[in-house]
Amino acid sequence: MPALSVDLLNFRDAALAADPGGTRVRRGALYRSAQPFPTAGPRTADGLRAAGVRTVIDLRGAGERRPGDWQALRGTGIEIVEAPLEAAGEAVRGELAALRTDADLGRFYASLAAAAPDALAAAVGAAARPGAVLVHCAAGKDRTGLLTALLLELLGVPDESIADDYVRTADELPSVLAALADRVGAVPLNRLPGGGTRVGAGTPGGPVIPAPLLAAPRAAILTFLRLTREHHGGAGPFLRGCGVPDAVIEEFREKAGCATTGLDEAGQDPAGRTSAGRAPVALPGR
Repeated sequence: MPALSVDLLNFRDAALAADPGGTRVRRGALYRSAQPFPTAGPRTADGLRAAGVRTVIDLRGAGERRPGDWQALRGTGIEIVEAPLEAAGEAVRGELAALRTDADLGRFYASLAAAAPDALAAAVGAAARPGAVLVHCAAGKDRTGLLTALLLELLGVPDESIADDYVRTADELPSVLAALADRVGAVPLNRLPGGGTRVGAGTPGGPVIPAPLLAAPRAAILTFLRLTREHHGGAGPFLRGCGVPDAVIEEFREKAGCATTGLDEAGQDPAGRTSAGRAPVALPGR
């Protein structure tokens, strides 16, 4: 497949790092990115059409979106599906307030996902539609990361391979953080003092941002996947509990998977979740 030119930060085909051998995830089915900066233009629209994208899943909340963000996609046949994953609810806010370590970030992902069943159901339903799909939030890291992880697990991708895709965002974060700051007229969070944390809101004395939120730590997504398995039985049972019908899960697998045989109810290999016969990585529990 020829190299794609899409002028979106943090844009990539999730299959390339998660399944480099091309045995589980079909190339050109599942893309991910940050939001458009400042807005999507004709080049963005042309690039997405060339990539075969027919659906864009926007995980941002209403307060993050701007009317012109995806204006350029009108009349292109690409549909925008809004499925806001927002840090609402006492449990989610509690996880965010307690966030200090990489594993804490994974626990926050788990709480965020559990608190937004309707948004996840809408997002997975959109991902199962014909044609390629682009998933994005603001940075294309946290909300995009957890949804992409669930979708990849449905296709039987091992945890460590899912993490290989997730951590690729680290290379893009300096540009993404700068663009996010420019959008709101603030100093980029990663350029402010704070040692293990960074000071946010663009001014000294603003809210303290835990360092894991400004990184893409492997342990975060591995913790999220482990907790999803421990608490719900894996991505499949979790998403069914969110209201995703079996038929939709199968439609996604048929569209985006290279081989779905031999998977259990969670969309996992019955013999184990990691490649090369390795046991799952043990991470701190709650």
